Amino acid sequence: MVIVITEILIDAPIQQCFDLARDIDIHTQTVWKHTKERAVEGTTSGRIGSGEYVTFQARHFFIKQKLTSKITEYVEPYYFVDQMVKGAFKSLRHEHFFEECNGRTLMKDKLTFEAPFGIIGWITERIVLRPYMKSFLNHRNQQLKILAEKKSK
Repeated sequence: MVIVITEILIDAPIQQCFDLARDIDIHTQTVWKHTKERAVEGTTSGRIGSGEYVTFQARHFFIKQKLTSKITEYVEPYYFVDQMVKGAFKSLRHEHFFEECNGRTLMKDKLTFEAPFGIIGWITERIVLRPYMKSFLNHRNQQLKILAEKKSK
């Protein structure tokens, strides 16, 4: 099991950041373009909420795959969790934290995942997936920051 933690300070109100982070349309606009990620089932547009699910289809490592996540915990505007219910990982849990800091928002992500395939998966987690997922989250968070700060001006 691997844990990836990221954080970014955004010059925008906490509610705005929270809403952008759970917006499916914004998600597909802020991830890497080469993945061609799109929502194909469940909540496929707008803001996802407590108990709802979404299935994303994307291309990672030249392989088309689907991942279905459900919002399993939700405390607006401070915290939500999307947890994989179906997909390529053995397990995946993504915790989103939002903290108000003098009119700005500290947004933190904690991604916990485990690859299948025993020792091969364990090695792949550490050599390939950890840096890939950290880079993926950092890119998305930077794009969210740009959008949020543009909207709040």
